[in-house]
Amino acid sequence: MKQAHDPITRIELFPVFVPFQERVRQVLQGGTGKVAMGLDVDDHWLGGDFLVCRMTTENGVVGFGDVYVWLVESSTSPALMAEVIKTQLGRFVLGRSPFDRELIHQKFDNNVARNEMAKGLLDLALFDVAARSIGRPVHDLCGGQQTDRIPLSMVLPLTATDTILELVKAGMESGIKSFRCKLGDGRRRDVEIVSAVRDLIGPDAGLRVDYNQAYNPNEALECIEAIKPYCIDFAEQPVKADDFAGMAWVQSRTDVPLMAHEGCFGLRDMITLAEMGAVRTFGINPERPGGLTHALKAIDYAAARGIDVCLHNQPLGLGSAVILHTHAARARNIRNATELQGHTMLEHDLLRERITYEDGYAHLPDGPGWGVEVDMDAVDRYQTHPTVTIEA
Repeated sequence: MKQAHDPITRIELFPVFVPFQERVRQVLQGGTGKVAMGLDVDDHWLGGDFLVCRMTTENGVVGFGDVYVWLVESSTSPALMAEVIKTQLGRFVLGRSPFDRELIHQKFDNNVARNEMAKGLLDLALFDVAARSIGRPVHDLCGGQQTDRIPLSMVLPLTATDTILELVKAGMESGIKSFRCKLGDGRRRDVEIVSAVRDLIGPDAGLRVDYNQAYNPNEALECIEAIKPYCIDFAEQPVKADDFAGMAWVQSRTDVPLMAHEGCFGLRDMITLAEMGAVRTFGINPERPGGLTHALKAIDYAAARGIDVCLHNQPLGLGSAVILHTHAARARNIRNATELQGHTMLEHDLLRERITYEDGYAHLPDGPGWGVEVDMDAVDRYQTHPTVTIEA
């Protein structure tokens, strides 16, 4: 292998758990099931598991990436991701330039099946290192900045209608103009929630729904058609994540655009769903399709096919910066408000300085790389397992 200019020489992985704020835990535990959404799981949702990656070059340039990991959806954990990076993926990064992302991804995919989030974590850190090495923000490596203010959408838990409306009022007071309702308690309850929220926010605000796989295809179609009069932007994951045929069946029978999330991890998943006519919106977390490299490909593919895009997650501050740079670099092809919930849910964002959120918008961080600085003291405070270090 040809020696890269200022190659990557060290990868460090930090598994962390950041609890939700107490008020968030109370709302979630007071809603449907254990997690205030349509998922039938056995454990309460008390916070977020993350894997933070610090990557260093021979000349001391340092970059970061992180991923939010929820075993219910991710099919992996921080420990499992750290293991596959340590034993398999890391060797394809060490000794290479941070600008060699396409070659690195080729090595990833030729040698390790799936594992998109582990690959994505390394990809995000490579972007940060590359951008910092030339003193530029990441969006400059992706075609440039198209906006510096990103509109936000607020996610609402599946809980008592009065509680939902209180949260909507607070969101409206902060300038939010788009809302996502968690649904899945049956047609009548779905209509009750959606009609109440639409009455409160008025006809011009955005309104989207998320079923979290609550229904079979017949139930999904019935429930989607029941809320169609309330001007729904899109309906997220109404059937099981792996039921691509069910998604296609429902989408062929409703004008409401469907969005896959739990069933939409790799770039190939997205293309398959689109070609089956199963979705009209891509739900993208930048780490899921294999990092920003593949997330940008997914957005560009969607634009060429006339498919909408929604960026969303409940990340730490670093992950929020990743999504904001992604949106800023492709703003003309993203008409849906972005969903960022971490700053309102988690008790710490693990940054030295918080990202600015005001008037229903997030401000694009300014500076090299992702434009934010990770607070390593906070990482140490929330770290759950020993650091995994891989060196050339």
